[in-house]
Parts: sequence; C-alpha cells; structure tokens
Amino acid sequence: MDQLIEFAGNNMILAGIWLALVAMLIYSYISTLTSSIKAINTHDATMLMNKNDAVVLDIRAAKEFKSGHILNARQLKPEEVREKNFKKLENAKDKPIIVVCAMGNQARGTASALSKAGFSNVSVLDGGMNAWTSASLPVSK
Repeated sequence: MDQLIEFAGNNMILAGIWLALVAMLIYSYISTLTSSIKAINTHDATMLMNKNDAVVLDIRAAKEFKSGHILNARQLKPEEVREKNFKKLENAKDKPIIVVCAMGNQARGTASALSKAGFSNVSVLDGGMNAWTSASLPVSK
C-alpha cells in the first residue's frame, strides 16, 4: 500500500488518468443499470421481431446499412438521429422498437431520444450488428 501511495505521489498525471478512467467505468456501469432503455440479446430480438412485430431501426451510415442489415430493418440516417427526426416511425409508436448500431454503443442515445419523443417500448440490441452477424443470423443486402 505504501508503494501505491508513493507511486501516485511521484506520478500525479498517471494517477489522475487512472482515477478518471475508473470514475468513467463506474458511471457507465451505473447509468446502464438505472437506464429505462433495456439492452436485449439476439435471441430476445428475434423473439420480439417474430412474435410482437417489432420494428428494427438501424442507425448506421448508408454505406454500412447497404453492406448488410437485419431483414426488414428501417434505416435512420445519422443526420436524422442528430436532428431527432423520427417522422419515419410515427406509425410505430406503440410497437416494440429495437435500435441497432455497429457495436451497440451509439444505439443507447438514440433509444433514449426515442423514449423521450413518446415511443413507449424501445430497446437496444446488445452488441449491435457485430453480435447479430456473430450469431450467424440472416442479413439482407
């Protein structure tokens, strides 16, 4: 323990960076636990799509979307996401919506904005398209 204190005293910048990283990790973990947006796995997503007629909303760029997306997914362009332009989804306000991005990181912010815009049942695909393709699930091009 004395060596740790001595190291922190001698390397204030490294110690500060380490504390900042730990704080960000804790914040990320707590915000995920307390969020009203639910992260679902690929199995739960397919169940929602098949049984509850869920809408899959892909928020990746057009080039990525064209290279492969979940069957029947709707694309919301990044500029529409930034402007919070959800007009394409007005007729799906009461349906379950699954937001998909490349790895699952950006989708949470969009899902939160959808929830604030009045969409009642919004979730995020955990792991995004990477998880979907890793599970060898069908992709449309």
